[in-house]
Order: sequence, then structure tokens, then C-alpha cells
Amino acid sequence: MKKILLNLSLIFVSLSSISQTDIADGRTYGIGQTINVTGVATCGSELGVIRYMQDYSAGIAAYGGPITSVSRGDSITVTGPLIEFAGLLEISTVTNVVNHGQANVMPNPLQIPISSAGEALESQLIQFQNVTFIESGTFSGNTNYTLTDGINNIQCRIFNGTSMVGTSIPTGPLTVTGLLGQYNADYQILPRDINDIAVYIPPTVEANVLINGITEINNSNYFYGNSSSINVTIENLGVSNLIVSSLSFTGPNAGEFSTSYSGSSIPGFGSETFTVSISPIGNGSIFASMEIVSNDIDENPYVINFEGVGNDNVATEPSSNPSGLTFPIVEAYTIGAQYNPGNGASNYLVLWKNGSPITSMPVDGNSYLRGDIVGDARVAYVGPGTSFTPRGIIANQDYYFSVYAFNGSGGYENYLTNSPAIGNISSLGQNIGSYYNGISTASPTFVSDLNTLINPHTMITYFVYKQTMMNEFEVKDTIGGQSYVTCALSGEKKVFDDPFDWTATQYSREHTFAHSWFPSWPANSPEQPEYNDQHNLYPANLYEANTPRSNLPLGDIDGNIVFTYLEGSVGMMGSQMVYEPRDSHKGNAARAIMYIAVAYGFNLNGDLDSDKQDETILKNWHFNDLPDNYEIARHEYIYNLQGNRNPFIDSVNYACYIDFDNNQFLPNGCPLSIQEILQNNLVVFPVPSNDKLYIQVNDTEINSYSVTNLQGSELVSLYGINTPLLELNVSELSAGTYFIIIETPYGSVKRKFIIE
Repeated sequence: MKKILLNLSLIFVSLSSISQTDIADGRTYGIGQTINVTGVATCGSELGVIRYMQDYSAGIAAYGGPITSVSRGDSITVTGPLIEFAGLLEISTVTNVVNHGQANVMPNPLQIPISSAGEALESQLIQFQNVTFIESGTFSGNTNYTLTDGINNIQCRIFNGTSMVGTSIPTGPLTVTGLLGQYNADYQILPRDINDIAVYIPPTVEANVLINGITEINNSNYFYGNSSSINVTIENLGVSNLIVSSLSFTGPNAGEFSTSYSGSSIPGFGSETFTVSISPIGNGSIFASMEIVSNDIDENPYVINFEGVGNDNVATEPSSNPSGLTFPIVEAYTIGAQYNPGNGASNYLVLWKNGSPITSMPVDGNSYLRGDIVGDARVAYVGPGTSFTPRGIIANQDYYFSVYAFNGSGGYENYLTNSPAIGNISSLGQNIGSYYNGISTASPTFVSDLNTLINPHTMITYFVYKQTMMNEFEVKDTIGGQSYVTCALSGEKKVFDDPFDWTATQYSREHTFAHSWFPSWPANSPEQPEYNDQHNLYPANLYEANTPRSNLPLGDIDGNIVFTYLEGSVGMMGSQMVYEPRDSHKGNAARAIMYIAVAYGFNLNGDLDSDKQDETILKNWHFNDLPDNYEIARHEYIYNLQGNRNPFIDSVNYACYIDFDNNQFLPNGCPLSIQEILQNNLVVFPVPSNDKLYIQVNDTEINSYSVTNLQGSELVSLYGINTPLLELNVSELSAGTYFIIIETPYGSVKRKFIIE
């Protein structure tokens, strides 16, 4: 049986990297970055619009676009951005396919035990032998079944369109072939047709190697740390004698490995256990390969690549750090970075920080995971790749990065801390451009003009919200390699193990403009644009926030509170039961409701329940909780997805000219403009001053400032500070009158001050 691991690059020559040399290299690129890889398609249309492909190194899924014309066995070159959909790494949506025709050599399935199904083999063609189905009856389409080897289980997904649908579920021992997929936390085997499920016939001879009791696939890499011995078991899964004729060690440190075992005849279904001893003679990394020669013709020799450390208990230090850190992707909501590889390095650690340069560095012997804290920074990426995409980017921030090369794992890491690759980049802000050309608050058709501008837009289905908004924007890193998502209504930070799953986290998508308020309710079969509009959907704890809110209007509770979870409550506002979200979400919620009202012509007084929503509350929240950098980043991301914008985020004053109860134009607008609001909230003290000057803009932050004289000449400035309170040393300024110009997420504001 062929259990040859497709990553055939030997461990002692894999310390250098060239971008996208193969699929394995492409898989190391950051989410959102575009890769170009070549391989053989291992499925056709039987699995729908997705295709799986692989080369000698790894496999990957490709979805949508021109990939749908590809047939099983085609040799293809695929281009497109990387995403992670429910745990499955994909090229999606595919932007280009070059079909080279049918491949000369078709990939053989990788025969593995169920226990070996994991991330390293994701999207490859695999095969399980001597397994059975737990279920009986008849196969149905788009249904999961369970395969077992008596100890371990795995899902077997039967797709509509495959020839298994409607056939009897076979009984007895089976050989099952298919693609190794993933959905949420579960790996699945995906048979392509009825020929992928066959009666199991035991092989004549079959070598299987276990290291310390766990199967290691042929040509796999095993890190043993500083152990002085390794327990090895050779199993014969066949019916006839497995004749092991020799066992030897090769590689740079082969002389430091020894065993008394030199070969034997292992009867059918028997095994032989022995010990490999390691006697290091130096420091740093140790590499050797164990080669087992036998009469198993398709795994001869059976190779295990060992890596460990010498007498100093750390791996060899890389000879140089990466260089040339650049940022080819910069948006308000994401940053994509890449760098040139270092020399003699197997892995890289990326640290990042918001607001100022990084002063900390990693410490040898420490294993860091994404999200871990390292001094004044956090870990953005750990792995062999030369690109990364940090999670949790928001608008108008100044981010700093340091990239270190290292070798080793499991507490034996050796980091090169001299001269890391460093760089910084500022995330973008609002990208309004000419979007509102022709829109005027002086026009009596202002409301209908906004409606026409917003629609039509690209529909993103409700089902893929997990992929679009959760995986690509809302989910952020926390320590220990875990992730968290924030409940928009209550402020809860829900920590979980990737990938994100609605059921496991007990979260849901909250319709801010309540679903039942839609005049078109239920609008979900088929989905209508108002049902899946991303501007209206926020993540929320299903049982502690989404359900208590239900379809209640939003408001400020001034009476009895009947339910509270963290910062969200249900209670009375006068005689009306309302839901009050956390303060920092009030403006976001108001702008989502106002957007839906205008985008779809849904008057607040048009429904028995929506009529209870006080538009005065919405406008008050709108002005008291202006768009922050999180909301701006989210808005820009949705604009990228849907192709339309929320006018009330881009131009706060637009809300002044609309009666949302009836979607009618209000020609007189609001008594105060956003500029007037900023002026009213700007505080500069003490004035006059001769030492320190303090500046703040209530309810927002200061992004940058500049000081000018009365002639307009700039005397001092600072950008990317993002602080709620600015302390300015003015002792160096001569006595006189000056202007300070403050930039906020909502615009600039100017104030005169005096120096004595």
C-alpha cells in the first residue's frame, strides 16, 4: 500500500524557500494573498463547483470562476486568492485557469490510517483500508456518514451528483478512496463515484511504521527533541511474511543513530519492536533518515526523516534573517505582507504592534503561537511561509512588524535575533472617492437618489457570512493559538479553537433592522437582498443577546431592567419594552437600521413592530457614537464585497435630511453639522499656557495634529498617534497666538490657543 507522504522535500534541504515553487509552498501564503500553482485535478464536476488538485508536494481546493470547466485528470495552473472556508484552505474565487490537457501521470491515492487524516494531508487524494460504515440503509446526497476502523472514526461525505446516491450502504470491510476535506473542526473523506468504495482485500505484504505508538507515513518527518532513544514498531498489515532485509541511517548526522535491529521476517498481521538510540556529538540541529528495506514493493524503502537537537538542547541558529519586508496589500480592513527568506531557516516568527516600533524579541526555547504576547508585541504568524496576513486590522492605524528566522520546535527553538526584517505600514481609511457624485442634500429627491445609488448591489448569501464577515474580518487572535469574536450587542469576547463554528460558539448573525420588521418577511426562500445584506448583520451570542433582543426596538432603558447580559439589557423605556446594546455599538446599530430603511424603502412606521423604533433614538445614537476605526474598516470590507456603501457612515450629516419613519426628505436638516459637533466636543486647556497644553475631542480619538502660526506655517506635527488625550509640550514655542489642527476619524477641527 502506498502511504508515501506527498511532501517529498527532504528535511535537510528544506531550509530555503522560493515563492510558490509548488502547492505546499502556496499553502503557506497569507489569507487574501494571490497564489499561482500547478497540479492535477483529482475530481471533476461530481463534487460541484469545487475542484481538488495536487502535485508531488501537497493538495489544495479551488473554487468558482473558470475552475468549473476542469475535468478529473486535467493538468492545470490555477491563479486566485487564498481563503479559509469552514477550515478548508481554498483558492477562491479562482481568477484564471490554464488547462494543459490530461496529465501523463495520475496521482495515486495516499493510503493512510484514519488517525493520520489531518491538516498536513488536507485536499489530497487518500485511501482508507479495512474500514466499515457505522450506518446502514441507502446513501442520500449531501449527507455525512461515519467510517470506522474499530478505534477511530471519520466522516464520509456523499455529495449530490455522485453515483453513490440511492445505492445501498455496503457492509463489511471496505477500501474507501476520496479527497480529504474539512468542514469546521471535522475532517472528511469525499468519495467521487461508486468505484471509490470497494470491498477490502488484504494485501500480500504491507509495511507500516509506528514511532512511539503512532503511525508515521512513509517519508514523513519526525521531531524527537533531545530524547536519547526512539521506540520503533514495524507492522505487517498483509497476510504473508514481510521480509525486512536491512535498516540503515543516512543523512548529515547518520553516525549519531544506532540500533541493534538489522532485519527480520514479520508474519502476516505481526509486528517487530526495537529501539533507535541517539548519541549526539555536537550542538545544534541533528538530521538523519531511517531507511527500511523490505519486500513491500510500493514502499521500498520506507523512510522516516528524524530531526532533533544536540548537547546544547536548541536547534541550529539560522545564518541570516529574512529581508525585504513589503506590503503588497494595504486596505482599511487588511494588510498582506511578504519578505525574502533567510538563510538556513526552516521557519519564521512575525511580531506586530500598533502605534510604535517593536522593542521586544523572541527567546530561545520558547514555542510561540499566533496571538501570543512577546514583550510589547504579539505574534502575527508562525510557520515556514514568506508571507502573512495579520488578523484584526482596522482603519487608520500605524502597524509595526518584525520578522525573525528560527529553527527547531517543541521548546527547542533557536531564534536569530540580530537584524530582523522590520517594517511599518498604515492601514487605509475611508475610500469614498466619487461614490456620492451627484448626491445633494439640497435636492428634494435626496432620499430616492440614495436609494438608487445603493441598489442594486452584489448579493452575498446569508450562508457564507461565516466565510465573509467572520473568518475574514470579525475573528481575531488571542493567546495560545486560539481566536475570539466579539458579540456586537453585549461586548462578550468569545474565545474558541479555530475554525469558527456557529453551533460550537452558540453565536448567530443578528439582523439589526429586525428580520420580522421586513415588509417582505421572511425574504429568505429564495434569499432577497434585504435578508443577507452584510451592512445589517452583526455577530451576536445567540442565547444571551440575539434571542433576548428578538425583534424589540432599540432604546435607552429608563425603567425596570428585566434581563442583562454583560453590556446588553432588555428593559422599559417609558411604557415600551426595548433592547439597549453596549454604548460602543449604539451608533453602529443606528446606522445599520437607517441604511436598511433607505436602501429598501422600509419605512419604520410600515410595520407594527418597526413602528415602535423611535427614530429620535437612532439619530441621537448616530451623533453620540460616531463611526470609529472598527466600523470604518468593516464598512470598507463590505464595500469590497457588495459594491455599495452605507451613506450614514461616510457622511454623518445625511441622517439630518431624512425622516426615517416615512423615508421623507427633510429640507431643513439638523441644527448642527458634523463640523459643529467636532467644534463643540474639542477641548483645549489651559489657555493661555506656557508649558503643557492638553487637547481632547470628546467621544473620539485624535489621529494626528499640527501646530501652525497665524501665517499658516507648520511648526510641529505628529501623525498616527491614535490617542483620546494629547499632551503637548509648548515650552519651546515663543509667546504668541497659534492654531492647532486636529485630525479625527470624522474629520479635522481647528482651534486657536495662546502661549504666554
